Amino acid sequence: MRRYGLIGFPLGHSRSAVYFAEKFARERVADSAYDLFELDSIGRLPELLERVPELCGFNVTIPYKRQILPFLDDLSEEARRIGAVNCVRRTSGGQLVGYNTDAAGLSSSLERFLAGTAPERALVLGTGGASEAVRYVLRRMGIGCGRVSRTPREENGERCYGYGELTPRIMASHRLIVKASPVGMYPHSDQAPAIPYASLTAEHLLFDLIYNPGRTRFLELGAQQGARTCNGEEMFVRQAECSWEIWNGR
Repeated sequence: MRRYGLIGFPLGHSRSAVYFAEKFARERVADSAYDLFELDSIGRLPELLERVPELCGFNVTIPYKRQILPFLDDLSEEARRIGAVNCVRRTSGGQLVGYNTDAAGLSSSLERFLAGTAPERALVLGTGGASEAVRYVLRRMGIGCGRVSRTPREENGERCYGYGELTPRIMASHRLIVKASPVGMYPHSDQAPAIPYASLTAEHLLFDLIYNPGRTRFLELGAQQGARTCNGEEMFVRQAECSWEIWNGR
């Protein structure tokens, strides 16, 4: 039996196991299983690997996309540039190689959403591992980006806005807003980041990496102001398929 899975904490929102079960049935993939491995500490990863020696590869979600780096033996060049990992391949020799398929998933979905109308600047809500992939993709697309966090700060010479600092002028100059934080994720679907929604217009584009629920409160509030919106469903599917290709050496 070849086993795959997802590590993170918590995992109640995840549809990964259902997605892969349906994929295995649809494509008649035999002797394979995908499980959720909820770890309350990344320090428990070695214990998991020892307990499940047939684990060939796994995905990584919040809050471990950066915390997992010290546990890896090698990184793909893209994962090294991004500084975060969401896919790990376990080699036949037991080595752990980290990849980032979030970037591929986001690129595909975001390009389709923007449809050739990319704005000059974007705001990225959140500063975790997923936000690093977002910033990497935006830079490749030639879109400048500002980061937003609960606490304003300077990091590596770069300003990170606090939510309370988002003035109408800042909102107007950043037409694309990408939410890369877990706020509003199931089961906390009534929550939304504290941006000034009244400053949004029909010129704004809101992209949420969350796919469960399909329409987050963040997207609802944006749509009420006329903004175009997109959730993380397509990104989720694309990154999952990229992970599968990596695990199977394609």
